[in-house]
Amino acid sequence: MTDAVPAETAAGGLENLLSEDRRFPPTLEFAEQANAHGDLYAWAAADRPDFWADQARELLTWSTPFTQVLDWSNAPFARWFADGTLNAAYNAVDRHVEAGRGDRVALHFEGEGGDTRTLTYADLQREVAKAANALVALGVGTGDRVAIYLPMIPEAVVAMLACARIGAPHSVVFGGFSAEALHARILDAEAKLVVTADGGFRRGAPSALKPAVDEALGKSETTVEHVLVVKRTGQDVAWTEGRDVWWSDAVDGASDQHEPVALEAEHPLFILYTSGTTGKPKGIFHTTGGYLTQAAYTHLNVFDLKPETDVYWCTADIGWVTGHSYVVYGPLVNGATQVIYEGTPDTPHRGRWWEIVQKYKVSILYTAPTAIRTCMKWGEEIPAQFDLSSLRVLGSVGEPINPEAWMWYRRVIGGDKAPIVDTWWQTETGAIMISPLPGVTETKPGSAQVPLPGIAADVVDDDAHPVPNGSGGYLVLTEPWPSMLRGIWGDPDRYVDTYWSRFKGLYFAGDGAKKDADGDIWLLGRVDDVMNVSGHRLSTTEIESALVSHPWVAEAAVVGASDDTTGQAVVAFVILRGDAAGGDKSADEVQTELRNHVAKEIGPIAKPRQILVVPELPKTRSGKIMRRLLRDVAEHRQVGDATTLADSSVMDLIAQGLAAPAASAED
Repeated sequence: MTDAVPAETAAGGLENLLSEDRRFPPTLEFAEQANAHGDLYAWAAADRPDFWADQARELLTWSTPFTQVLDWSNAPFARWFADGTLNAAYNAVDRHVEAGRGDRVALHFEGEGGDTRTLTYADLQREVAKAANALVALGVGTGDRVAIYLPMIPEAVVAMLACARIGAPHSVVFGGFSAEALHARILDAEAKLVVTADGGFRRGAPSALKPAVDEALGKSETTVEHVLVVKRTGQDVAWTEGRDVWWSDAVDGASDQHEPVALEAEHPLFILYTSGTTGKPKGIFHTTGGYLTQAAYTHLNVFDLKPETDVYWCTADIGWVTGHSYVVYGPLVNGATQVIYEGTPDTPHRGRWWEIVQKYKVSILYTAPTAIRTCMKWGEEIPAQFDLSSLRVLGSVGEPINPEAWMWYRRVIGGDKAPIVDTWWQTETGAIMISPLPGVTETKPGSAQVPLPGIAADVVDDDAHPVPNGSGGYLVLTEPWPSMLRGIWGDPDRYVDTYWSRFKGLYFAGDGAKKDADGDIWLLGRVDDVMNVSGHRLSTTEIESALVSHPWVAEAAVVGASDDTTGQAVVAFVILRGDAAGGDKSADEVQTELRNHVAKEIGPIAKPRQILVVPELPKTRSGKIMRRLLRDVAEHRQVGDATTLADSSVMDLIAQGLAAPAASAED
């Protein structure tokens, strides 16, 4: 279990509040068959650029072999494999067909309503070639940008690969974003074409997409010449003659023969905008050779992929970087068979995900801690109704996973045998950076543990000095890596200021972290979420973990609110488990019980001033908790922009509940 330990801190660092003594070494059987072995670390450390060059040659097919590996002479602007040429779509599709694997399933598509499609690699090759020809016919050329605003359907993958095939950088915009967000991204990227759909299905009903595109393009003059529209739901849509084109008209009749364009390794592959609600969105852009190398390497080794036998499922939408790296590029470059699902985990019932795992015999599952905690809240009797014995590797992504959710994931979903790879990375890093290797690492619930072979990361204090084991600080990357962002689209100065100005020569990720007694890394959430309580710098993540370790609590979100006495005070929002013994307790009894529990687990300094039981937490449709909105509520401010929430009515329920009397912070 987690135990209270004396708070320790490096100068200017973060308090180290919790320790964890549970350990799960890999089984001998798993270790013997694993793709990755412990000697990878020494190999990579001996010559990091040479290690990455070997991965690039082994995992990718090059049109022109590279002779240059890393050019860091213009730091922080990197160039990897710069004199080589290749094509991402060829690597993801054609070469598998040429190697005789065309009959292998690439995509098992499951619609929310139960409709299905299966595409082999040969099918995918034909569809991507036709879409590439359609894009060219609509005037899109190498270097032109294409905005993609689609639900999670096969055409989304096809559209991305078609863009890659002709060298047109794609900018995927999550289908839940507003017309305003879409407009800003189209303008910034100067997109020439938009790919969208009439709509998608969400929670049993059609959800329109085309009207948001029409509204976005109507806001101002744009560079968009055509809108390519997939017919998914059959909804009526407004139509602009000469601009709008049905996918079926443009793609279905196009030739299925297309020669992929050989592109320089540093040719931009995609732009992906961060979803911040203030200021101009940042267009993070990635190039081709280095990005594909690290996406394929991490997918193969972190998930121990056996492409001949595994069925892999990453639950992310393609609108997020996880969908780019671990739905489209990494898995397909490695020749994987994977599942993509259009809908939500609770439609038409709360066992939908586990039904899909059972149906396709999914062996590798990669999802977010918020989804795991939601399933905990619903109760383990739901997954117990399904055969999950095919699962052999479980992954976590998106934010730090608290130890109790980690243990539940292992026990209930993984049958107490599947190793968990808790991965840390970002839109900016392009691919996984810190993670256990499932056949090597003795895993610890809640820890991402160590940088992968080939990656150099550390935790430093305010003066950029590495913190000692047992202390907290700021997570930094100390050496360039192949899938690193190459900049912010159109704004190189902002790139330098945002990521490289805090610590000279170091990439600052914006995340707090600590090293435990073994030197393993634990993520503590965004530095923006750190609270300063009576001079103690406390991480929201660790207090949330303490709350969720209580048997009553399914999920928790913690924020800092202004306090006249302590500067900031801890305010917690909790969801109780469906079967919680605390369900029949009064609000005061729940507060008292949980505040005392936090004091026992961490210490009195971390006791929340107020604990509010809520029916749900404000989350984006990607599952991230929007603590910014909770801070607004905790400080009795007008709640800010909630347009990216999956359900904006949640904020009204929370605001009503906060009117309840607070517990005293002094008891």
